[in-house]
Amino acid sequence: MQLQDYFENASGVGVMSTADSGGKVDSAIYARPHVMADGTIAFIMRDRLTHHNLQENPYATYLFIEAERGYKGLRLFLKKDREDQDLELINQMTRRCLTPEEDEAKGPKFLVYFKIEKALKLIGSDAPQITLP
Repeated sequence: MQLQDYFENASGVGVMSTADSGGKVDSAIYARPHVMADGTIAFIMRDRLTHHNLQENPYATYLFIEAERGYKGLRLFLKKDREDQDLELINQMTRRCLTPEEDEAKGPKFLVYFKIEKALKLIGSDAPQITLP
């Protein structure tokens, strides 16, 4: 299965973990990533702690726990590639429905792209049965 198909069809909970330049760790709930044609994955994020940490330290992990019985999912080891604030693209990719006023009140959005350095199943050290971009 392709990574894009996996995230389009899987439901569950995602957690991104980052650390600042001093090593202080943060974890936050994040939606499924957008799988891009160039092989990167992208997340829309606000200017909060996760985004701040990525300005100092480009490494992150993304843990996805499938909404099924048992422990199924993925662990992705990531390195930030780039980011932009293309509002038109961000609006096209946004899955969440907020009014324009609610959205603006939450602050600016960033589209942050990552290269996948490694992928593992949720449990164990095996590679998942999916094709990485």
